[in-house]
Amino acid sequence: MQDIFNEITQDFRYDHELNGCLNCGICTATCPSAHFYDYSPREIVQLLWTENVEQVYNAMQEKIWACAQCMTCAARCPFRNSPGGLVMIMREVAIKHGFESAKQVLRPFGRVMLKLITTGNQLSPDMIQPDAFPDWGPNIQKVEGDLQTLRNAIPVKTLQTVETAWEVSLKTSVEMYTIWEMTGVLSSLETMDENLYDVIEDFIDEKREDYEDWLEEQEED
Repeated sequence: MQDIFNEITQDFRYDHELNGCLNCGICTATCPSAHFYDYSPREIVQLLWTENVEQVYNAMQEKIWACAQCMTCAARCPFRNSPGGLVMIMREVAIKHGFESAKQVLRPFGRVMLKLITTGNQLSPDMIQPDAFPDWGPNIQKVEGDLQTLRNAIPVKTLQTVETAWEVSLKTSVEMYTIWEMTGVLSSLETMDENLYDVIEDFIDEKREDYEDWLEEQEED
């Protein structure tokens, strides 16, 4: 628990994000998440400022995931604290150490990650279906059956497809994987979802082989 706290405070951004606290509560009063969840940016700042190791650890089990990262708190704080920035550090530490709370929060994004890896796009129209968005309301049923027709009527061509928004070149894909490897994204994924990591690793290996073959073909020509 102490090691987790030390890792947060030793982050190079920590001193920039936490300068002190007047306990004025402006951050919480203007925080959208605080209106709907058991979350208070002031509490996060106070826990870190007072070095309450146990409560910081407890907050990482659930509360930090309620932050919307809108950074309204940082814009309002008279002490120039950034509770949202501190939450980001805490989240990264939680992911690095494989907290169960992080796995639960990130699990729904697995398909988005796979889509990004395989196509180079985060989202394609086939992922936007009424069943996944119940908050659209009952009127969505009136257009559900004609979604493809409606998509074809959209002037932006990339929104008309159902598989990918645009084509990503092989070279760009390989460069993207390299960036993810060097920045630790893939190692974080291995901690969070080992099965998805294995699938993506196999896909990356295949893409790199294709790219090497393409380079050899270019040299021969």
